[in-house]
Amino acid sequence: MNVLFLKIIALATMIIDHYGAIFQSGENIYRIIGRIAFPVYCFLLVEGYFHTGDVKKYGKRLLLFAVVSEIPFDLAFYGKIGFAHQNIFFTLFIGLAAIYLIENKEGKFNFNKSLVIAATGILAMVLSVDYSIMGVIYILSFYYTRNFPRKKQILYMAGIMLFTNLMSSPLQQFSLLALPLIYFYNGEQGLKNKFLQIMFYAAYPLHLMLFYFLK
Repeated sequence: MNVLFLKIIALATMIIDHYGAIFQSGENIYRIIGRIAFPVYCFLLVEGYFHTGDVKKYGKRLLLFAVVSEIPFDLAFYGKIGFAHQNIFFTLFIGLAAIYLIENKEGKFNFNKSLVIAATGILAMVLSVDYSIMGVIYILSFYYTRNFPRKKQILYMAGIMLFTNLMSSPLQQFSLLALPLIYFYNGEQGLKNKFLQIMFYAAYPLHLMLFYFLK
């Protein structure tokens, strides 16, 4: 189970989730399948942080697609442009920024780690990003358990997710379905090139615009 395979699973289950939310709101099966996507994206974000050659460029790319995706996100889910709820790229960007500040590899910052965690969680709530503070908790939990033996990491993550999911809908507990996939991650990248990288990012706003027009 390499990075490419996990990306494909995350993208496919996310699209299924969005299809269910937009077109089949009464059918929970689409939302259940969709719960797999976000934990996998959080895991991949943490892996991406440690494998990228330029974390600032990585962050800029997330922020760019956050801005680009906001109008398609608003139109697909709300039928109008607004600021009540921000798309998942903003969540991922906040999570990446939290890791960057905590790591402080360049020695530019001297922030208290607990303060960084609290501040980024509050920011996620204030901006009303997708998954809110729960998203930041997922990301930082994968970050802090990254060097655990794989079985121990999965057990810790299961406990953290079970507890954190209590602040959301009961359907969110199905996010634990992502953990077996992550367990079998082999640390390899798989096929990787610039075209695939951009397409995985672009698929988010593109499928939302498609769903908006179909709706």
